Amino acid sequence: MTDPRTTVVVITHNRCRELLRTLGHLAALPERPRVIVTDNGSTDGTAEAVARRHPQVRLLRPGRNLGAVGRNLAVREVRTPYVAFCDDDSWWAPGSLAGAADLLDRHPGLGAVTARIVVEPDGTEDPIVRELRESPVPGPPWLPGPALGSFLAAATVLRTDAFRTAGGFHPRLWLGGEEELLAADLAADGWWLTYADHLAIHHQASVARDPTLRRRHGIRNTLWFTWLRRPPRTALRRTLALARSVPRDTTSLRAFAEAAAALPWVLRERRVLPHEVESRLRLLEPAQRTSTARRYTG
Repeated sequence: MTDPRTTVVVITHNRCRELLRTLGHLAALPERPRVIVTDNGSTDGTAEAVARRHPQVRLLRPGRNLGAVGRNLAVREVRTPYVAFCDDDSWWAPGSLAGAADLLDRHPGLGAVTARIVVEPDGTEDPIVRELRESPVPGPPWLPGPALGSFLAAATVLRTDAFRTAGGFHPRLWLGGEEELLAADLAADGWWLTYADHLAIHHQASVARDPTLRRRHGIRNTLWFTWLRRPPRTALRRTLALARSVPRDTTSLRAFAEAAAALPWVLRERRVLPHEVESRLRLLEPAQRTSTARRYTG
């Protein structure tokens, strides 16, 4: 079986071994998808290894670490109606890309499909899966699964045109919770996001990561999204709640300082979400407050 409907986009930075494992899994998929890799300025021989071991992969080398914007760069090269993201330490299960494309084919109002995340090497479900499966967001009767307020980039297939129209990932956010802003803008454009339990992506977390930097960016990006899109009272309430819940240390302080320093451009770009989208996000707040999968750690 081959399926020409979906292109897989992967971003990577100094994770040569993990990326080669992921590309091996993707090459073995029955759908035989086209794969585009953005090498975000790796210095460990990643680009050379990909060119040598996987010459069929389209390799982009921007020369610096673009973070999530590396996905935007790759999507410019996509010629298929759907684009699937995965990280260099994750890979799609056989048949899942075709299954997501089938859902998008059947439901023209559907903008993105998020799959079940299987944590390797144990084969257990990621804790976030339960939240996706039990999402309180109400959706239209035709929606094939639970309606979502956001998505996880490394486990989602999107309509290529919807991604482009929404502007892709914001360059200011770089990496860490960057999906929330894009998801809200997709919803504001009229697209629905859903979770599909019968689709899967495998994730074996790389040890080559900086959890402290990721936490700082995650807090900062949550603040920026809140200030960019939520109504004034909600933005203030969410900011205070975040300040009470994050660890009281230098990393959190730096995250708030970085966010506050950017207030001029935030105010210039601020665009409050439509009421119907804002109401969905409010329904998610109780689950987010008690979530064990969304803790800022590191």
